[in-house]
Amino acid sequence: MCLGIPARVTQIDASGLGKVDYLGTKIRVNFSLLEEIKPGDWVIVHAGFAISKLDEQEAQETLSLLREIAAKEDDREAGP
Repeated sequence: MCLGIPARVTQIDASGLGKVDYLGTKIRVNFSLLEEIKPGDWVIVHAGFAISKLDEQEAQETLSLLREIAAKEDDREAGP
């Protein structure tokens, strides 16, 4: 199973390559599969390629849900 985590585009060049910020971690990404991407946009990345674009509200909602899941998992691991 793959999990798409929203990432914010931080830079992109004319060749369609650039970087995204995954919660503070910057990685190189190929944007050639999407049109009209610019710094500040939010995308889902898989295997080094940006595969879909989403708006900031959707990205923030997804990140919030992922944080909630992680917190519940931490609570479960801590036990009673």
